Order: sequence, then C-alpha cells, then structure tokens
Amino acid sequence: MNRNYWIFTLFGIFIAYMFYAMISCNTPEGNPTDHPDSLFTDAVFVGEKKCQSCHAEQHNEWRKSDHYLAMQAANDSSILGDFNNAVFTADGVTSRFFKKDGKFFINTEGDDGNNHDYEVLYAFGYFPLQQYLIAFPGGKMQSTRLSWDSRSKKWFHQYSGQKIYHKDWLHWTGGSQNWNTMCASCHSTNLQKNYTAETDSFHTTWHDMNVSCESCHGPGSKHIDFMQTDDYANGKRLKNSGFVYSNDTSSIHQLQTCAPCHARKSDIAADKMNSDEMLDDIIPQVISSEFYFADGQIDDEAYEYGSFTQSKMFHANVKCSNCHNPHSGKLKKLGNDLCLSCHQPSYNSEEHHFHKLNTESAQCVSCHMTSKTYMGNDHRRDHSFRIPRPDQSVTFGTPNACNGCHQDKSAKWSANAVEKWYGPTRKYHFSDDLVPGSLLNEQSEIHLIKLLKDTLQPEIARATAAHYLGSIATQQSANALIFALHDMKPLVRYQVIRALENFNSQVWMSNAYQCLSDPVRAVRIAAAGLYRKVPKESVPAEYRNAYDAADAENFKFLNYQTDFSVGNVMLADYSIQGGDNINAIKYYLRGLKKDSLMNYARLNLSAAYNSAGKNPEALKTLTEAAAIDPRNDRIFYNLGLLNYEMGDVANAMINFNKAVALGSLNPGVYYNLGLLLQQQNKMMDAEKILLKGFQLEPMNLKINYALTYMYASGKNMAKAQMHARILQQNDPQNPEYQQLFKTLGL
Repeated sequence: MNRNYWIFTLFGIFIAYMFYAMISCNTPEGNPTDHPDSLFTDAVFVGEKKCQSCHAEQHNEWRKSDHYLAMQAANDSSILGDFNNAVFTADGVTSRFFKKDGKFFINTEGDDGNNHDYEVLYAFGYFPLQQYLIAFPGGKMQSTRLSWDSRSKKWFHQYSGQKIYHKDWLHWTGGSQNWNTMCASCHSTNLQKNYTAETDSFHTTWHDMNVSCESCHGPGSKHIDFMQTDDYANGKRLKNSGFVYSNDTSSIHQLQTCAPCHARKSDIAADKMNSDEMLDDIIPQVISSEFYFADGQIDDEAYEYGSFTQSKMFHANVKCSNCHNPHSGKLKKLGNDLCLSCHQPSYNSEEHHFHKLNTESAQCVSCHMTSKTYMGNDHRRDHSFRIPRPDQSVTFGTPNACNGCHQDKSAKWSANAVEKWYGPTRKYHFSDDLVPGSLLNEQSEIHLIKLLKDTLQPEIARATAAHYLGSIATQQSANALIFALHDMKPLVRYQVIRALENFNSQVWMSNAYQCLSDPVRAVRIAAAGLYRKVPKESVPAEYRNAYDAADAENFKFLNYQTDFSVGNVMLADYSIQGGDNINAIKYYLRGLKKDSLMNYARLNLSAAYNSAGKNPEALKTLTEAAAIDPRNDRIFYNLGLLNYEMGDVANAMINFNKAVALGSLNPGVYYNLGLLLQQQNKMMDAEKILLKGFQLEPMNLKINYALTYMYASGKNMAKAQMHARILQQNDPQNPEYQQLFKTLGL
C-alpha cells in the first residue's frame, strides 16, 4: 500500500469527522446572526422608566419580580429585617440591629475583631433571604453574612457553625463578601466595577440599581430612536428592533442572556463583546467534581447554567422562558401542570412514577429536579432534569433522588426498585463515562476519551472530560486532546487547551497555533497562556502577530481579575513566565494581602524572591508557609532546596527528611536527599532513599543516573547496568551518560 493512499485516507477521515461534528452538534438550533445591525452597536442605556410607556404590562410584571428587588436603597419599605433593637448571637458573635435618626445600623464584629456600629446603605435581595450592604473605605461595600430569613421572619447566620476569624478572606469584611467583586454585576444594570489595583479601591457605577429591562435586552437608545422613525410608522421592521436580544430569541441566545448571572463563571473583561458566543464575555465552570457531584448533579453553589446545559431539555430547544415568565420570574404553571405543558399525561400516573397521585413524591420535580440548600435557607433545584440513577450510587456513591426521600433505605434497595419498575438496563447517559472518568484511576482514560469524542453528548460534559484528561499525561490522552483542538464547541476547545498545560510543550507546540486566532476570545486567551510557557522566539514568525494579540487579551483578562486574591496570583505567574520577577513579587504580595491563608502563593512567591536574588526573603516566606501548613511535603522540599543553595546543609537534610516523612510522592525529594547522603558518604542510606524514588517513578532519568553512578562507584556493575539501560533506552545521546555507558560496556 503506497504512502499517497494513506495520506488520502487520513485526510478523508479528518473531513468525515469535521462533517460529522457539524451535522451532529447537539446545541439547540438558532440563527447565529440574531443580533442587531452594526449601526446599533453604539447604543447607550436609557433606564427602565423609558420602557414603561410602551411596555406597561411587562413593566408591571417586572416590578413584582426578584430582579426588581435585587438591590434597593435602605428605607422603611425596602428593609425587611427586624431593626427594633433585635439581638442575635451566632458562632460566638453577638450582633444588634437598631435604627437611629431614621437610618438602619448593625452592631457586629468588624475586621479588627471588635464590635462596631455599621450603617446599612442598601437592602440586597428579597426572598428567601435579605442581606445588607455596608460601606467601607476604598469604595468597597461588604455584604453581611447575618441575614434576614424572609420566609421564617427571623435573623440567621448563613453558615451556621463556622466561627470565622476576623482576618479571614471568608469573614464578612473580607474578599468573599465584597459586593463590588462577588455580587454587584448581577444585581444592577450596566454595572462597572472600576477597580484600581494600585490603590486597591473601587469606583463602582451602575445605570439602574436593580436588574432592569436593559440587563437582558441590552442598551435601549437605538430601539427608542428606531421606534420614532417614519420607517417604523410605515410598517418597516428591524430584526431585534435595535436591541441586543429581542423577545423571540432562540434557546441558545436566551441562555446567553441569562447565563452571565445564572452560571458559576469568570468575567473576561470590562468591555463586553455581546457576541453570538458567550465565551467572548464569560468563562463558565465545567461540571467537575470540584463544584458538582461526579455525575454532574449540583453540589457547591454553581447556579443553573451548568445543570441546564447538560439536560435533555436544553438540547430539545427548551428555553428558560418556556417555564419561567421572563419579566416576573415566576413559573408559568404550578406543579406537574407545568411539565405537562410539553410531556404526555401518562407521565403523571402511578404507572410511571409508582407513587400516590397528588403527593409530594408524585411531583415531577421530586425525582427529576432534586434540591439543595444554599446560603442557609435558599432551596434551589437542579436544572439537569436527570433520571434518578441509584445504580450509580451503588457503584460510585453519587446521590440519587430516591434515597433523598427514602433515607432509611440503601442505594441498593432503590436500584432494585428501579430495575423492577423499568427493567434491568438503563439508557446511556454521559455520566456513565464521566463518573468513572472523574476517579482518575487506571480505567478513567478510556471513559474520558470516549466522552470527549462523542459529539452527541452535551458540550459541557465533553469539556469536563477534557478537563480531567489534563491529569492523565499519557500519549493516548495527548492524542485525544490534540484532535479535539478542532472541536466545533468553544468550551471544549477552551478546556482542551487548559488541559494541555499539564503536558510537555513538545506535545502541543506545533498543534495549537491556530487557537491563537480562534474566533472566540476565551479560547484565544487560553492559547496565549499556553504559549506563554515557552520562549516567545519559539513561536514561528507567521503566528507571532496572532500570539501578540492573544497575549494582550490574556494580560487584559488577568488584570481584570486583580480584585480577586487568586487574580493577583495568576498575574504574578504570568509575570514570572515573562521573567519579570519584580512584578511577580508585587502581585503575589497583593494576593496574600487579600487572602493571607492562600498558602500555595507563598511557594511561588519564594521562587520569585529566589530568582530575584532575594534568598533571605524567600526563606522567610517558606518558613511562614510551613507554619501555616506543616503537613505539606512540597513546602519542606522547597525549603531543603533553598537551604542547600544558601549553604545550610544541615537544615537541607532536616527539611528533605521531613518531606520524606510526610510521604512525598515527588521523585525530586528522593533524588536530592540521595545525592546529599552520598556527599556525606552515607551510601547505605543514600541507596535506600534513591530506591524509594525509583519505586515512585521507575523511568525517572535523574534517579536512574544517580543509582547508576552510585553502583558503578561501588563496583556493583550488575545493578549499575540495570539502571544504565533505562538511561540508554530513554536518552541514549545525552553527553552526560556517555562515559558511564563506556565504563559499563554498554
């Protein structure tokens, strides 16, 4: 068979795959050009009062919604909580709620550990809880964890049982409860946080204080202009009528309207592109076990987007407004009647759900939309609309709706009931591969690669498979990820690039260049971060302009995150990659100032100090890290390396041995300690330590070189040859090995 045949065959396979991807992509259909003409891109916000005269019905519905009540100035009408000298004690802190001169105050623990009087400026939220905003220096507003339960009419602490130190990031005066960063953009219209990193201050602005019409439809000035033209009066119509989104959007476009506030995500930049692709403006969290259960059910506070986009509903073109009135936010029908708007009446029968009619157990949502409580009293339903899988609970320990009610029964009991009612086999669901894939064991890779390649499965599930493959650094994983760089789905491409960061640059260097000019901003940013790891001159000239442009977007993205502690660390890492240790030190220190317990930043900070020739500062930083986390073997390994570099061999030995005692799985610990023991002529101890490293990673070249040299020096040629052959098989041309090979007759 000739070479040309193979080239043609491979090309044909590639074209077939791309065609298959295009025709089988299961994102709901929608016109990707469902946006206004370019002449409307300079529209400005006009405020909700401009909408009322023409849209009275919708405006009246909106005024009854939680969106309307998302944020209000503090007054007797907006404040629901008891401020009549009410006293509440929780987790060691006693707080008092009172009024003075017509204003509302809370006396509670501040950032110095003492109680102070704080004036409430705004009511934040309405139901099922209401929080209160307090002004702090630097334009900051903080949201209290002491909240009013609107349902039970009482004060409560959102995280009962957590005694939080007043300097902790999680304290109400800390970063986790900072309104400007964590809350504001989804509670007000046209919110601009306007953060200045140099002064750690905000000049946050909004157009409407609450979530008004233009939060969803976009700025309305051009819409108003068009409605006043003769063209409109004469019957001319314009798509979307001058809005970013009109009232008849497709499911994908409507989702992109709701997702920025109903997803766990990162905002990319202050300038919103309002494009046809959501990942131009936000980067949503995938459904990994960090925030979800392994099968994709809600666990941590992740909102609705990640659940809904994995559902059959979404992929059958169901959109938010099919169930929710988009202006009032209320459900269009109650109970099972809502589901029966689309589903057959047979689903509302004992023959289907095997529970007594008109009971809580017979509600569709009880089985298909389980709930979990967040923020202390906010019960939210899982929007993945999944079929209960107690069989997965038996095998993997994931939760299921059956045992959520029947808590006195086992998962096996529930699985047997489902099998009795519906037969012995379950229809395939992506979780059948995602759950075993999430375990990251010997069987995970085959499941993850299968899911990544299956374009019939939800984009977010396939992107999660790519995320997990980043932790399985094999050739098979690399091949699957490289192939998926051409995937039709941007969230998949984004996660593929992030996963490739864990692979040697030789794996992706020549394969990911096209991502630098990807049509989607988040993908370009990820690609820029990937190539930031290699010298710029290694990027070919024809891609240099694309790299520079993408790198500028990445730098802008990172700067936009600096009001977060982790954002400063990311920008510091970026600086280190560019050889800028001075700025790296500055950003690491800023991050630690915002969150003093973010200990991994101290490891990077010490490396930056070391690279900048400031070893005393590096040593102090690592010593602080060890005091905070004395069980972290990596800290003691780094301390040992720094001790040795500074000529302190005794402490290097102590810290290397601490890393070993903590069960370090890093072969570098055993290599460096083994060499140090050899230098002290403790050959038996050195052999023991090096062999531990060899057991951890038999193909590690440094470990094998050290063992080869040690055995050859001790005239134990058989053992020396055994380890030398590993060197010869994996790096035969290395000049450092040649004399050893010659001595050993290899």
